[in-house]
Amino acid sequence: MITSIFFDFDGVILDSLEVKTQAFYDMYLPYGIEIAERVRQHHIENGGVSRFEKFKLYHENWLGIPTDESKIYELANEFSQRVFSGVVNATEVAGIRDFLDANHTKYRMWIITGTPTNEIREIVKALQLEKYFVSCYGSPEKKSYWVEKIIREEQLNSSQSVFVGDALADYEAAIQNQVQFVLREHLDNENLFASYNIMRIRNFIHFQELLLRI
Repeated sequence: MITSIFFDFDGVILDSLEVKTQAFYDMYLPYGIEIAERVRQHHIENGGVSRFEKFKLYHENWLGIPTDESKIYELANEFSQRVFSGVVNATEVAGIRDFLDANHTKYRMWIITGTPTNEIREIVKALQLEKYFVSCYGSPEKKSYWVEKIIREEQLNSSQSVFVGDALADYEAAIQNQVQFVLREHLDNENLFASYNIMRIRNFIHFQELLLRI
């Protein structure tokens, strides 16, 4: 019986992936279309990895531009300013709010995302989703860190927990912590997960029935 649920955010609760993909592309377009396209593709294939890690990779490894911690945070802040309104105005994944409304007292639920912790909390507040979740956590810590920390501190039973995500980082965080994984499948990840033997949903309209079968 499932008692706890961890949710990724972009691509799971909101269809907001394209907002962030476009922001990465736009930020690197001044360095040329080729690098912008490379960044775009890498971001799509590595959803769930924090922007801090990505900016370090793109600047230092791909562009050969030395960066320190302050520069990474400067890039991350610029990114936040570019995407905040777009994310808040993105379409909710079908059925998610109905599921949360009906079940937030039945399950203990958290958001674990690659978005910085302060930013995801502001987004969740703007969307009036706060009441559904125990808390929200994000980068710079990895998702596996948060899952382990929550399970340990809240004394959760990992076998009675599930992670709903759409990226390899979500899957890895679940597997590393012996938590069951449900993929929110969409056009950007269906090829990536084609060979995985995992539970899948396209939306949350029948998610309650799935949980009862786990």
